[in-house]
Amino acid sequence: MSTYNAAQYPSFSDKDLEILDKTTVFQGFFRIEQYTLRHRLFSGGWSGPIQREIFERGHAAAILPYNPITDEVVLIEQIRVGAAASSPSPWLLEIIAGMIDTDETAEQVAIREAAEEAGLVINELMPMLNYLSSPGGTTERIQLYVGRLTSPVESGIYGLSQEHEDIKVHVMSRPEALKLLAEQKIDNAATVIALQWLALNLTKVQQAWEE
Repeated sequence: MSTYNAAQYPSFSDKDLEILDKTTVFQGFFRIEQYTLRHRLFSGGWSGPIQREIFERGHAAAILPYNPITDEVVLIEQIRVGAAASSPSPWLLEIIAGMIDTDETAEQVAIREAAEEAGLVINELMPMLNYLSSPGGTTERIQLYVGRLTSPVESGIYGLSQEHEDIKVHVMSRPEALKLLAEQKIDNAATVIALQWLALNLTKVQQAWEE
């Protein structure tokens, strides 16, 4: 039986991808670029020219607020038009998230969005992980954090009116959130990953924030 050798991955590097052309084909709230490219093949040699459209929306930071004393998390509910095609309701339970501007760090975005979208003051962050949201069609990378809650949270309606945000805050126990996840009532990637990360790393988080 063969043993996988981690040194064999990745098989190629960015030097094995050649961008022949890049053209903006749509510019609106988001941007779409059309790439013409070629790349090395596993069987040897190079591919012929290939065209791909890539959705450019920048990168994002997201935060799961967690109180290690009460074992509660904060999730937000808002409408997501993209969910309407395949979900019973386009209102989703999510963690807090926002796009990273050129003059901001991911940490700053997480703290700012927690205030704007849920009225929370977060003074301590722990990085979870970062991931590519859908690399076949977009460059977006999302950095996830767990944020330490140290005071009671008031449920309510938040968001910036100038950005047409209408956000409802939900405070629930961590087991309740995991139950919703198991029932597939939470099905957006960032929230699924964040809740699973917290479940796997709960002892580490609680020990770090036990005081």
